[in-house]
Amino acid sequence: MTLVDPDTTEYIAPAGWVRVCALDDLEIERGRAALLGGTQIALFLLHGREGTSGRVHAVSNFDPYSRANVISRGIVGTRQDAPTVASPMFKQVFDLRTGACLDTQGKEPRSLQVWPVALDQGHVLVSWDGER
Repeated sequence: MTLVDPDTTEYIAPAGWVRVCALDDLEIERGRAALLGGTQIALFLLHGREGTSGRVHAVSNFDPYSRANVISRGIVGTRQDAPTVASPMFKQVFDLRTGACLDTQGKEPRSLQVWPVALDQGHVLVSWDGER
């Protein structure tokens, strides 16, 4: 898991954003967990077009069904045009863009929190207004 300490990096993120890691720290379609304050987030780098970086998504690492921080270990896929992650515990499928659960496996609908992500000079930034 990446522990974020904004005071130890040379890069200064714009106001309202936190540098989480370098884009090179992420693997395509593999989740990475990061700790921002007391909140675990899961980052996912998706395939991009030929010669370009893919889109990065940030969602809560907390699985609302199993109540464990495991989403970063989920299986990345798609449903129609929606990029998704399936929980490794009970296999609920979540839309990485909205956090909505697309397949509840017969349980009540729940969702993941999502955060806006930006890329700047090879740095992955997350819009963050919580404690750092």
